[in-house]
Amino acid sequence: MERFQGKKVLIVGIGKTGFTLINFFNKVGCDIKVTDIKPIFDLNKAVKKLKKIQPAPQMTFGEHREEDFLEADVIVYCSAVNPEMPQLELARQNGKEVYSEFALGNILCRKPIIAVCGSKGRTTVAHMIGYTLKLDGKNVFIGGTSESSFIEYSMLPNKDEIDYVVVEVSAVQMRKLNNFHPKLVVFTNISENYPEKHFNSVGEYIETKLSIIKTLSPDDTLVVNFDQLANNTFFRNANCQTYWYSRKSFVTMGVINEIQGTHFHDRRIHSNINYHSEFKVNQMRIVGQNNRENLLAAVTACKALEVSDKSIQTCIAKFPGIPHRLEFLMEKNGVDFYNDSKAEKMEDLCTSIKSFKKQVILIAGGKDVEDFDFEPYAPEIIEHTRVVVLVGESKERMNRALQEHPQTFIVGSFEESILLAYQKSRTGDVILLSPGNEASDFFRDYEERGSYFKKLVYQL
Repeated sequence: MERFQGKKVLIVGIGKTGFTLINFFNKVGCDIKVTDIKPIFDLNKAVKKLKKIQPAPQMTFGEHREEDFLEADVIVYCSAVNPEMPQLELARQNGKEVYSEFALGNILCRKPIIAVCGSKGRTTVAHMIGYTLKLDGKNVFIGGTSESSFIEYSMLPNKDEIDYVVVEVSAVQMRKLNNFHPKLVVFTNISENYPEKHFNSVGEYIETKLSIIKTLSPDDTLVVNFDQLANNTFFRNANCQTYWYSRKSFVTMGVINEIQGTHFHDRRIHSNINYHSEFKVNQMRIVGQNNRENLLAAVTACKALEVSDKSIQTCIAKFPGIPHRLEFLMEKNGVDFYNDSKAEKMEDLCTSIKSFKKQVILIAGGKDVEDFDFEPYAPEIIEHTRVVVLVGESKERMNRALQEHPQTFIVGSFEESILLAYQKSRTGDVILLSPGNEASDFFRDYEERGSYFKKLVYQL
């Protein structure tokens, strides 16, 4: 951190990460300036927050001025910023230190890094690995996620005591990222759906994602999803120890003697890494096929890291899930409560309700988008729920789409939705908040909605 002391720092992009960077460089004693392409009237809350910081940073809004970039010694940009932006290129040409937030976190990290890559499941797998390592007595930092950025590791008062740094790595964070060398890499999957704002083609997106494999050496470890990526030559020919995981049985597929890793066989998780282990899954708190796949990835990584079987089994039984993503809250009088506030699309809602074997009482609704059609989703909701409680701006139109459902109720407030759902429940039911709509009718975002739901549930 001392390398930045007293330097002029320009932070490009004001969001949650931007404020974290301001906090970091303030502690180092830097002269800070911030710049954002958005006009000042779109950043009222951020500007008010910036003015409360002491010392208050200089600010430029509505444009990126070349002189700001040329006057700075160090420039750090947030992940939403294009790393090939002309002003950043100009700064590089003039010998300035230019980093993404993730790259800055990387150069300041001196601990073994576990990188979780892939198009989906990264956050859950990263937290599962971190949770299990903590059960095993390790000090762990989990970052690179929406909850905590990578740079926050460098701000920890006990950072020298950390054993492992677990980071979620997206393709966006991989752009212009040099000298990133994790000890262990997990690859969950690769989707052909890519952020068009950041990549020109699916080929560029996939190439960026796979670039991390080229950094691995024979002393490193790669954990890969066999069901989705076994035919990819990049993974097959990786220059490191490779372990695979599968929801299918290696025995049934006839590959048990060909590969090492973790698979699901005879109602148990089996792993032949270092030594054979079996894990019971009949008391798992997490639900859904995707989460079961994420669990296999985490188990494989932890076995590769020689975590004890006891800690892995405890994670399987007690890991509650990620906040607001099919998160188990509690069981009350035989009724399980789950918070899935992040499910703000109807596709996500349908996926979530199909995750449960028990009867589902669904709480749904939120901000109404007039031209959105709920009708195509009605059959799945009718099939997979016993009761539906609707709340928010979209409740009337959702109710019309679900007119054939035998038990659909409309309520006037969010508080009423929880009380009515609990009133209609019986032993063995699941009460699930999975809105299928954005939260901005009553709340700032899905996190505020999910947190309020948890508060109300715990007060029952």
